[in-house]
Amino acid sequence: MSGRLPVVLALVLGLGFSSCHKPEANVAFRFSFSVGQDTLLQDTLCYHNAAGNLFSVTDVQYFISGLVLEKEDGNLYTIQTDDGIHYVDADMPATLNWTLQSDHLPAGKYTKVTFVFGLAPAYNTTLYFPNPPENSMSWPEVLGGGYHHLKMNGKCMCPELSQNPIPFAMHLGTGQIYQDQQIVGFVDNTFAISLPLSDQILSDEVMNVIHLNMDVAEWFQNPEIYDFVQDGTTTMQNQASMEKLVANGQTVFSVSK
Repeated sequence: MSGRLPVVLALVLGLGFSSCHKPEANVAFRFSFSVGQDTLLQDTLCYHNAAGNLFSVTDVQYFISGLVLEKEDGNLYTIQTDDGIHYVDADMPATLNWTLQSDHLPAGKYTKVTFVFGLAPAYNTTLYFPNPPENSMSWPEVLGGGYHHLKMNGKCMCPELSQNPIPFAMHLGTGQIYQDQQIVGFVDNTFAISLPLSDQILSDEVMNVIHLNMDVAEWFQNPEIYDFVQDGTTTMQNQASMEKLVANGQTVFSVSK
């Protein structure tokens, strides 16, 4: 009789461990770019913004950080992979796919994804990224240091400014407060994004993909109209222009399965 106890005990323990294990979901984010309903065609001077400026987009790079997934029961799951930070570059296909490697997300229905656009202050410090491609986003130390939250470069046709296409640089990072032409303070310029997931079910049987699209046209509208003629073709050291980008950034992203 005593010889059977270890076997019975092993079975009981095995059942106990099995009943405690909760299915986990494998999740990846896919990133894309559009202009309105159309896929972004880079280096193509064919788009009009809300101010009527003809423009093209050469490149787009940005950071997201502090990403959190919310389950239908209200539980929040803060992403741990890469410290919850991801760099996206329209010219680097490898950055358009982010597989969560360090997270144990329970399978089930999720209702919301939230994140910070740009680098949250805890990470936005000079030399946080020692290697490329992220370190190419560095922001001048004299202007607050850290990194760009966004780089969007392109060309525009504005007859009021030139008869030829001229470059624009919509760059978002730490802003400056000036007094008597001296910097007396800084503005973070990150902002929070919250997107519904339409009760997306994350399964433990497949790779679950969440698509996050950036509509670059929205940077120039809703609620603020950004006009290259009136607001300038560059935004660095122009907090008023960057504030328009921050306001418009709320409608830039959409999410789909």
